[in-house]
Amino acid sequence: MWGKSTAAVFLGMPLSVLVVGFAALLSHDQASTTLPWLLLFFLVWIGVMTCTFLFKTGLRAWLWMGCLTIAGYAALHFLKASGLLRIAA
Repeated sequence: MWGKSTAAVFLGMPLSVLVVGFAALLSHDQASTTLPWLLLFFLVWIGVMTCTFLFKTGLRAWLWMGCLTIAGYAALHFLKASGLLRIAA
């Protein structure tokens, strides 16, 4: 139980930021859709933390959520570095 709880606390927020950030950055009109996505962040965060408790063990929760977080941020970095994803000014 402690393993799942710590995975939810420490990996839930970065994974939620990644999900909401991708959704906001991939929208067609970033200026008008970013704020609604940011307002949904708390619900996404609660959903990610809740899904952590669906894993069988704490180790699996740490591994899956950690790998998803690392892969997501690596993909975000690749997309921004290659110029395929731009932030609207």
